[in-house]
Amino acid sequence: MNPLTVRAARRCMAAMNASPTLAAEHPEVAPAAFDLRRASPKDRPPPTPLVFASPHSGRCYPQDMMAAAALDALAIRRSEDAFVDALIADAPDLGASVIAARLARAYIDVNREPFELDATMFADELPEFARARTARVAAGLGAIARVVSEGQEIYARKLTFAEASLRIELAHRPYHAALADLIAEAKAEHGFAILVDWHSMPAAASRSQGVARPADVVLGDRFGAACSHLLTARLERGFEELGYRVARNVPYAGGHTTAHYGRPEAGVHALQVEINRALYLDEAQVAPTPGFERLKGHLARLTQSLAEADWGAFRVA
Repeated sequence: MNPLTVRAARRCMAAMNASPTLAAEHPEVAPAAFDLRRASPKDRPPPTPLVFASPHSGRCYPQDMMAAAALDALAIRRSEDAFVDALIADAPDLGASVIAARLARAYIDVNREPFELDATMFADELPEFARARTARVAAGLGAIARVVSEGQEIYARKLTFAEASLRIELAHRPYHAALADLIAEAKAEHGFAILVDWHSMPAAASRSQGVARPADVVLGDRFGAACSHLLTARLERGFEELGYRVARNVPYAGGHTTAHYGRPEAGVHALQVEINRALYLDEAQVAPTPGFERLKGHLARLTQSLAEADWGAFRVA
């Protein structure tokens, strides 16, 4: 990959952050990788150890992707965890800093290893370190997705490794650098950090377990490896008190973010939350339903409860 190309794109992205007009005039260049809202100014300590992340709610589709796509925008958008960032928008006012990806997960999935790539998608040979053989890649859902959730192929042509590297450099790396900083700041101030990674799941996925009543929420803690059992139990109890049916780790135990940052023995607790889209979303049209505001209010109440919790108990892994 040409370093000059990367530097030029970075300069353009920085300018786009400062000028929405410039962003509109240059749709061929990816927008800023993420939105970040702190619970307190950067020069002041975070009021709680809470860090919220929304890696899959991005709805920016750069022109280079759409020019190579075989699907229309609506078909690709159905793979988003749509509007999850809006569902947790009250969190900074309640004490939790929030980072949300702006770029669509189909463009670059920040909840994957950066070079978790599917070699069949590329015209040129991938370096050995990028030839991932994970279950996610086999399903077509690597760092650059091959399919949308219905199994439809996204691209009309093969991509190049240079294209993938550019997406990783301009989006994946900065997102995780910012997330790591938020976690480090929380831990420095409070002695530990709590990362909640927010997602939504297709209604069909929640029904796939053959239970009489599908789960409204799935909590993924890597089967206890990513956070204190006290955190999982507190979230579970909080959702149940609001009337939601909660499952643990099935069918989602946590992705790259949960596995990478969840180190309870080192004072970093990470928990993935999957919300059933039937609660708030018209999945076919990717549009909020009347249930959206009710769910958003419930998540604000849950966040408030977490912010006011006795944090000393969470020091025990």
